[in-house]
Amino acid sequence: MSADVRDILDMERANTPEVTKDSFLATKKRNFERTKHASRRPEGMHREVFALLYTDKKDAPPLLPTDTALGIGGGYKQTKARLGMKKVRKWEWAPFANPARTDAAAFHHWKRVSDDSGEYPFAMFNVQLEIPSYTMTEYNAHLRNNITNWSKVQTDHLFDLSRRFDLRFIVMADRWNRQQHGDKTVEDLKERYYEVVALLAKAKNQTIEKRVYSYDPEHERRRKEQLKKLFKRTTLQVEEEQMLINEMKKIEARKKERERKTQDLQKLISQADPQNEHASSTPSTRKYEKKLHKKKVNHQPRPSKVDSVVNTIEIGSSGIKFADLRGSGVSLRSQKMKLPANIGQRKVKALEQAIQEFKVDPAPPPTEDICTSFNELRSDMVLLCSSFVAAHSM
Repeated sequence: MSADVRDILDMERANTPEVTKDSFLATKKRNFERTKHASRRPEGMHREVFALLYTDKKDAPPLLPTDTALGIGGGYKQTKARLGMKKVRKWEWAPFANPARTDAAAFHHWKRVSDDSGEYPFAMFNVQLEIPSYTMTEYNAHLRNNITNWSKVQTDHLFDLSRRFDLRFIVMADRWNRQQHGDKTVEDLKERYYEVVALLAKAKNQTIEKRVYSYDPEHERRRKEQLKKLFKRTTLQVEEEQMLINEMKKIEARKKERERKTQDLQKLISQADPQNEHASSTPSTRKYEKKLHKKKVNHQPRPSKVDSVVNTIEIGSSGIKFADLRGSGVSLRSQKMKLPANIGQRKVKALEQAIQEFKVDPAPPPTEDICTSFNELRSDMVLLCSSFVAAHSM
């Protein structure tokens, strides 16, 4: 409490020592020493992490991890080895033979004395392929080939490499003796080998028991050539190909948009067509049609039933244009025989009557040929009607 407040309240002042120069310097020195030894938290370090580094006594953190502060007994207890009273099984350095080797090489390994010294356990992985063999008589009778220019010496060398390297044709082509037998590619080796195997199986009547592999060397050569071209593409070629793919996608999207708009337009035309037919059937128009019909009847011979039916069809001279469903996704083939939506109901009924008059099945089986023929027949009916009407109107 300050001295002024004590004077107002009429309280006695506490006996405070007089502040001199020496006492002030001594107090400042003690505060400086206290702040000098205090540890400061580094910038960027969280307060909780900094508190873990020091104990209450402000000791420095240990340089090496220790467990002296854990447990009452002074750290973790180390587990003792449990040694039994049984005798240790004996091992011996014993020889063994690998049945996959044909040079009678002897090897050694460690094994227990109590174990049986049987066959080498890893010999089960030595799987040998069954490579066919042939005699001189069989070669002269079935395997002599003047087209591919393979001699018996070359064929023998090929089958010897096949037995040595288990039909690993890449290794066989690398170990092929080019000085004595000339250059042969991997495709040449495969072609000759599978040709000989197929001929031997056919000669020995083993085509049913053994599966004969048919090898196409030309296809394999083309495939590798395409892979080489694909691998040797430059960055510009890759970018150009990607640009063409994107352009193709844009074209397909625009095509689908046009098809959708065309279908919407056909729906609008089909909806407006019955209204136009109803508007055209006014009394004046009907009178004019009756007069025109009387003139045609007076100047023309009496038509047959088929002609009268065909004359009722009033479609353009270009025939019927059926919808093309090739780019519209999955669809039934019978949809190709569906009449377009821009044909009115009167015209459809007239066409059905004509088909019935000609004794044609109105819904034939939708095979490819029948769909094409049926559509052409109906289109020809329309063209016949148009030409007949045009000829008599002149």
